[in-house]
Amino acid sequence: MLRSLLPFLVILPPLAYAFIALWCGRAYFGRRRQAADHAPPVTILKPVKGMDADSLENFASFCRQDYTCYQIVFACASASDPAVPVIRELMAAHPSRDIELVIDDRVYGPNYKVCNLMNAFPRAKHDIIIVCDSDIRVGERYLREVCAPFADPAVGLVTSLYRTSRFEGVACAIEALGFTAEMVPNVMVALRLEGLSFALGASMAVRREALEAIGGFGALVDYLADDYQLGNKVHRAGWRLTLSDYCVESVMRRESLENILSRQLRWARTMRVSRPGGYFASGITQPFPAACLALLVAGFAPAGLAAALLLYLVRSAVATIYSRAFVGDNILPRWLWLLPVRDGLAFATWGLAFLGNRVRWRGHLYRLLPGGRMEELPPRT
Repeated sequence: MLRSLLPFLVILPPLAYAFIALWCGRAYFGRRRQAADHAPPVTILKPVKGMDADSLENFASFCRQDYTCYQIVFACASASDPAVPVIRELMAAHPSRDIELVIDDRVYGPNYKVCNLMNAFPRAKHDIIIVCDSDIRVGERYLREVCAPFADPAVGLVTSLYRTSRFEGVACAIEALGFTAEMVPNVMVALRLEGLSFALGASMAVRREALEAIGGFGALVDYLADDYQLGNKVHRAGWRLTLSDYCVESVMRRESLENILSRQLRWARTMRVSRPGGYFASGITQPFPAACLALLVAGFAPAGLAAALLLYLVRSAVATIYSRAFVGDNILPRWLWLLPVRDGLAFATWGLAFLGNRVRWRGHLYRLLPGGRMEELPPRT
């Protein structure tokens, strides 16, 4: 009897987590949504380095906002950056929009993205500041949805979920699955059980007063996870963080699996040093090792196979509900066959995060320090 029950006990933590994630997702996405009728003036800061997939269309989506008063400030470190001609083309195509390009190579710390933000911030005209990654595309109601929560003066920061609904190749499908089947459910659980205490870098809107209360962008320049730190510092400064109802689109270029796994490892190591306790505990709820362990403790008997199958039936169902009903990327069920592969790679990445503290980011090598800070390492000779 014990041998038959043991495989099901092994899968209990990830199985329970799947149901908790579904409950939290239904509670959030099924609630009454806030009316988007508060529209304060906004400055969008876009730090740029190099070209992303379809950069011009990504940038242009911010020029087509159904919004009265907003400014866009692009920030590059070099006039030779290949994104500069694209930005100038955008400015010529939208002469009625308040768009500015700042080219400044001043460096204040190891996070060059934050350096770009520090160089661009003095040009910001308005008191709601939005930081949005260069590979993000939005619809025309993006600003209305993101700025609506600032009607509450206690709200200091609004962040957004992100998804990828169009991509090419299996490698990109693995990363897109991570957004839908792992990142968004994890955010839903955190939001429901402990409240929002971090931001997601795809889209962050912050009140100028809250940003100044934490020391401005300069307080983030020594950290790799500047998005997590921005949200966490604003939260600890006494402001309320809110998750927007608007989900932005992360536009992927075709990449190799090696590049994607390297990025996943960078994220994993960053979260390990930023939230060591929570990161370690997350291994308990990972489905892939639980399914494998269920098979092993049962000696690959029918009970173990049944436990692993039950776990992945539930996981597949929850992931598909997130994809089609909650996130709306609709990549499932087409890519469901990749879910165990993605989970296996995620577990491998989770484990590898404990075996080193070096990460590579946009051609630079860094050593991660306790608390999430980093230092740049000289290039290898």
